[in-house]
Amino acid sequence: MPQELLFQVTPEIASNEMVLKEHVAKLIRLDAKEIQHISILKRSIDARQKAVKFNLKVAIFKVGEPLVETKIELPEYKNVSNSQEVIVVGAGPAGLFAALQLIEMGLKPIVIERGKEVRGRRRDLKAINLEHVVDEDSNYCFGEGGAGTYSDGKLYTRSKKRGDVTRILELFVAYGASPDILVDAHPHIGTNKLPQIIQDIREKIIEMGGQVLFETRLTDIIIKNNEVQGVVTNNGHTINANKLILATGHSARDIYELLDRKQIFIEAKAFALGVRAEHPQSLIDSIQYSCDYRGEHLPPAPYSIVKQVGGRGIYSFCMCPGGVIAPCATSPGEVVTNGWSPSKRDQATANSGIVIELKLEDFKPFAKFGALAGMEFQKSIEQKAWHLAGGSSFSEQAKQTQKVPAQRMVDFTQNKVSATIPKTSYVPGTTSVEMGSVFPGFLTQILREGFTEFGKSMRGYLTNEAILHAPESRTSSPVRIPRDSDTLEHLQIKGLYPCGEGAGYAGGIISAAIDGEKCALKIGEVLKR
Repeated sequence: MPQELLFQVTPEIASNEMVLKEHVAKLIRLDAKEIQHISILKRSIDARQKAVKFNLKVAIFKVGEPLVETKIELPEYKNVSNSQEVIVVGAGPAGLFAALQLIEMGLKPIVIERGKEVRGRRRDLKAINLEHVVDEDSNYCFGEGGAGTYSDGKLYTRSKKRGDVTRILELFVAYGASPDILVDAHPHIGTNKLPQIIQDIREKIIEMGGQVLFETRLTDIIIKNNEVQGVVTNNGHTINANKLILATGHSARDIYELLDRKQIFIEAKAFALGVRAEHPQSLIDSIQYSCDYRGEHLPPAPYSIVKQVGGRGIYSFCMCPGGVIAPCATSPGEVVTNGWSPSKRDQATANSGIVIELKLEDFKPFAKFGALAGMEFQKSIEQKAWHLAGGSSFSEQAKQTQKVPAQRMVDFTQNKVSATIPKTSYVPGTTSVEMGSVFPGFLTQILREGFTEFGKSMRGYLTNEAILHAPESRTSSPVRIPRDSDTLEHLQIKGLYPCGEGAGYAGGIISAAIDGEKCALKIGEVLKR
């Protein structure tokens, strides 16, 4: 059996295999020649002291010991071409992992996705960035792989109680992700690498007899005696099946409207909303690593910060070291920001959502919309930001603008319009706006106080080098589709399985994938009876 060891080392030692072996040999009082191999089991960074260290957990294989390293392989999938069919709406992580789990159990998934396949999405992302044209079915939120595919690919989740995180990570590795995601404390695939993995998952679904239908939008759910009978799509086709996994993501407003129209029970859900802040990555490095230059052995520094202001949490969300800010609107006449990083995290800027937790009472001005009140609150801010950034002009160019309101951070805290806004990583561009005009007064005040508090905890964070972009509004679903905690079926409609972020039961790639598997497993249990 290999010996396991937990210890700290400098970045220089952690990054050099031979030097690491010599260091470990000294720790266990062996000659380095007596060690044949060291496997890293866990890796994280400790930047609490001035001298930054790596925490490593390793397995040490001595000469003569059998060197057995686990090879991660795909599950034994069955061909399901002629099996019972289950409809899966949405090809994000919840939908794709639900489909894979269904195949494992011998069931045939029919995946319908309103957007395009993962490669085809790129043209539409280019259009929103360079031409300011929003395709309502193909954008950063909609399309194969879901919102995470082209907005970072972070795999970290705090939701350990939701299910088997390791299984999901291992499946990603089996489909081509770096094994590093099994080791790193905050695993990350990267927007540049995730598309190929998503494509390989889809090809496996089809190879094993499942179906994946792109540019196919759900327009109706066929229900008889409060039980699902099938769905109708935008091309007029009907797909019959009495089990439906609804995994449409947190931005599928038309689905919430459809459910509301059909009097299928849904409820307003609180979410978080704010701005996306961009700093030079070198500044974040100097704050987090307490150095002028981080060197070649440390990765671009992330940060995570949480404060309580006015009885509400204000916190960093989806922090992207070495990343850029992206336009994530899903309809013309609105603007939305998000962030992503390539796998190397080698961009010159760092960005993070800085968001405030909302309460259901905040949606009272939109009470006439019932369960959709939070969604309408969200929409109103996105539309106001669009107008303030230039969309209120009558020129055709301005009508489809994706510019966003922007302000220097210190200027924002001082209620002062920024005289200039430097070029940021947000490609469609910015308009200098006093950010307080974007948000309700109570949110503006909390943001101002929050940034001041952040500056006290992270010296140098509160600076006019930092540029705020508004809004960061798609943090989670503004609607919950309630389901039975045991069966995972909708409380009212049999055979309907609300799933993932869009239903209010996940918050990121990993937790969505886990929820997709859970829903598929419940269906398998029912059909085996």
